[in-house]
Amino acid sequence: MVARIKTGKNLRGALHYNERKVTAGKAELILASGFAGNIEQLKFNQKLARFEKLISLKPSVKTNTVHISLNFDVKEKLEEETLQRIAMVYMDKIGFGDQPYLTYRHHDAAHDHLHVVTTNIQPKSSAINLHGIGWQRSEAARKAIEEEFDLVKAKGKQCKPEPAIKAIDIEKVSYGKIPTKRAISNTLNAVIDNYKFASLAELNAVLKQFNVAADRGAADSIMFQKRGLMYSLLDANGGKVGVPIKASSLYAKPTLHNLEKRFEKNRENRQEFKPSVKDRIDRVLQMHYLTRRAFTNALQKHGIAVLFRQSDMGQTYGITFVDHWKKAVFNGSELGKSYTAKAITDQFRPERTQQLTSNTLQMSKEPLSNDNGHRSTSNPLEALLAPIERSGPFLVKIQRRKKKKLNI
Repeated sequence: MVARIKTGKNLRGALHYNERKVTAGKAELILASGFAGNIEQLKFNQKLARFEKLISLKPSVKTNTVHISLNFDVKEKLEEETLQRIAMVYMDKIGFGDQPYLTYRHHDAAHDHLHVVTTNIQPKSSAINLHGIGWQRSEAARKAIEEEFDLVKAKGKQCKPEPAIKAIDIEKVSYGKIPTKRAISNTLNAVIDNYKFASLAELNAVLKQFNVAADRGAADSIMFQKRGLMYSLLDANGGKVGVPIKASSLYAKPTLHNLEKRFEKNRENRQEFKPSVKDRIDRVLQMHYLTRRAFTNALQKHGIAVLFRQSDMGQTYGITFVDHWKKAVFNGSELGKSYTAKAITDQFRPERTQQLTSNTLQMSKEPLSNDNGHRSTSNPLEALLAPIERSGPFLVKIQRRKKKKLNI
């Protein structure tokens, strides 16, 4: 089992994320601990009010939201009752057993996983300390649960989940099956909540993986000068399609001003993932015949998407690595001199020709002809060992020489 904990100050956003999954048929609420009434009859406002009542007791605490995901091995098919018990044991072991919390079972990935939403503000207006909750309390709880429920152990296994976020299906949006605004909003919320990026360019590096782009407009435009931001859908070629959506019109308000608040925090929080990213890149760089295509494909197998930034003249001037396993984004220069665009591309060799020319293919399939129109074998060894045919002008001339010598 792999446990991930995100803390923040947007409980409404965390609740909205899971409720939208329920509405879309991709999740279901399986446990509502600390909530009165029937679980099926709980409305969104009732759920939110329960949390907001506690949060209002300690307004000075800004980080008041805890959003947890518990991920199980793809081979494990657990009953709902077992998942409920796991959630209760986990929450109790990390010190949230007496807090109200909602547990959702998600069905939008190959592996079973739960999402738990709660607050760290207690009824007595004190706040549960979140320092070290991941590597101390959560890690101990994970190990104990793996033993108690006989789960596949995460320790010693390299976590290789596929990106939980799905790329937007442009055709479904184009034909009106999914509203553009909702599609963009869902993707943005998931990316911003999960990935650690430290600039708008790095955010775009992630968004492009899911067919979305953030755009400030031209440098001399009014939108750029007023620090505006728009989001657009991208087609298969990376071109913008449909009507762009203003950042301020989206519920989570992913404006440039709000994004910049995350940049510095993300820059610090992603540092722990640098060694893992560099190690995987180093392994790929050791390939015997390294081309740009081979480099990109090999990194993809290691959970890293690589984006080359090029000038209008086709010159590569930058490189960005998006680590889907650790959910972190790095420019090459931030990893070190050995990972800059120049250092990487200098190691590339020309792409090997994948297909021979038609003439070469024809020559490889048919035996060659000599000057006299005679077929010769395509195997050089067979050609050397083949008996000489006694015909043709050249061979007749040789025969006459031999005959002359015999007469002498």
